[in-house]
Amino acid sequence: MTGNNTMTRPQLDPVPATDPRDRGGPLQPMLIVRGLKKHFPIRGGVLNQTIGHVRAVDGVSFTVQKGETLGIVGESGCGKSTLARLLMHLIRHDEGEVIFDGDPVSETQGISLRDLRRSLQMVFQDSSSSLNPRKSIVNSIAYGPWVHGVPKIESQRRAQDLLRKVGLRPEQFGLRFPHELSGGQKQRVNIARALALEPRMLILDEAVSALDKSVEAQILNLLRSLKKHFNLTYVFISHDLNVVRYISDRVLVMYLGEVVEIGPVDDIYQGPKHPYTMALLRSRLSPDPDDRLDDAPITGDPPNPINPPSGCRFHTRCPFTEDVCKAVAPSLGTEEAGPHRVACHMHDAASGHSRAGTVLPQTRHQPAAAAAGL
Repeated sequence: MTGNNTMTRPQLDPVPATDPRDRGGPLQPMLIVRGLKKHFPIRGGVLNQTIGHVRAVDGVSFTVQKGETLGIVGESGCGKSTLARLLMHLIRHDEGEVIFDGDPVSETQGISLRDLRRSLQMVFQDSSSSLNPRKSIVNSIAYGPWVHGVPKIESQRRAQDLLRKVGLRPEQFGLRFPHELSGGQKQRVNIARALALEPRMLILDEAVSALDKSVEAQILNLLRSLKKHFNLTYVFISHDLNVVRYISDRVLVMYLGEVVEIGPVDDIYQGPKHPYTMALLRSRLSPDPDDRLDDAPITGDPPNPINPPSGCRFHTRCPFTEDVCKAVAPSLGTEEAGPHRVACHMHDAASGHSRAGTVLPQTRHQPAAAAAGL
């Protein structure tokens, strides 16, 4: 329930543009990811030996600037959630590096995991299982600061203040337990808990996908307000392309463990370059009943990540596949190439693809707020 008797409108004051926690300066990216890989071993046989690997994340590189929201999209199984857990160091990566505000993570001269987790927090998809059913709401929020050395009284005061800022009255909700809250209220608590350590960056992994549309809109607007109030940076992972467009500044598109396209949100949605991105955008449902999808925008299932296709991993489903796509993996290029980059031979004049340099038909697009139903 979200009636006036249970919810309050958060009162968030503006914050100064400068942040005393800033170590690398305003031009230093908040997060730099270079060549990140994670291959999960598959074991079998009599001796339980490694017989293969699931290539969940395979050489992902990107940066996140301070104060921006990077949206990450892709089909189920493309590696989005694994990437989020690698950024949080909840699982250990096989190769690559993560640099937070100029400091390498887990290096002698860098930032420790303990310090990283003060500055980088995560909000998970399942709001129910993310909360301890035996802890009251105020104690769930206060637990993190208390573990990190904040006195218990101060931790609980901080928890009550955060409840107000996410729109829940602490005198009404503080002593409740998770089973006494609705899904939207539990997700507000999860957001407050993520903010309890005063982080600089949040990773939101499908944070609104389990909510009703009306509640989803409230949470999205709350996230935008909290971002300004706390001077936050977001990595926002979602299947919902309309929601990603509404909240993001840039979008990263993943396919089978790799980045296939990245760029400003308007460039991606109004002028997608990769055939996979085009197919994803065409798959969006339109509010116009006369604008129906007669043909599937993309056919077939994603290939097996244990044995991905050679060359371009999308070539088994791409309508523009040629021999070069099957033999050579396209390069995403470096950031010096421009803000909008794509890993596709059709956008490489030297690739030998017959369509190199041609303009493909674009997908339909909608205004961001209308598309998100806000």
